[in-house]
Amino acid sequence: MALKIMIAPVTAYQQNCSILICTETQKAALVDPGGEADRLKQTLTENNLTLEKIFITHGHLDHAGAAKQIAEDLNVPIEGPHEGDKYWLDDLEQYAQMMQFPPTRNFNPDRWLVDGDTIKFGNITLNVIHCPGHTPGHVVFYYPAAQVAFVGDVIFQGSIGRTDFPGGNHDDLITSIRSKLFTLGDDIQFVPGHGPTSTFGQERQTNPFVADSKYG
Repeated sequence: MALKIMIAPVTAYQQNCSILICTETQKAALVDPGGEADRLKQTLTENNLTLEKIFITHGHLDHAGAAKQIAEDLNVPIEGPHEGDKYWLDDLEQYAQMMQFPPTRNFNPDRWLVDGDTIKFGNITLNVIHCPGHTPGHVVFYYPAAQVAFVGDVIFQGSIGRTDFPGGNHDDLITSIRSKLFTLGDDIQFVPGHGPTSTFGQERQTNPFVADSKYG
């Protein structure tokens, strides 16, 4: 398998920044570098990795807060999320002040993503799935060859994303999970934005918010 995954929790929210590594090329991508830019860059250096791209699942501060700094420091593009989250990215600086986070910068990505797109780094190609609900522009990155998905704050082990933020929609979130993610297959492992990994099959059985027993 050409993909290796390292998970680096960042910020006071312990957001799972995923470091994706193409083992054939030693090229890397960051999924949701929400903070601690210097530590993430140091991790890349210590592992002899060349960062090629930054991928963002959605526009919340703890997922996107360090993206602009790393992108400029290492001269790499940012791809994602869907343009529906532009209003979040436009206010990152304000939210950082409100939440007493380190200073950050607003940005637009180099590429907005839509459902059905693909993203690439090294020899790895991931599929983009638009999964609104937690935010309008939330996307999920799915790598079929390894049966793994990077789901941001759509679903967690035993829980689902909040929908009480501006632009959140509970019905959309449930539809995204059950119609777009669960249909990928029970064996798919997912890396959530916070907390431990799980599989879609486990969540279909045990997650009180989206289990088949609730909707089947």
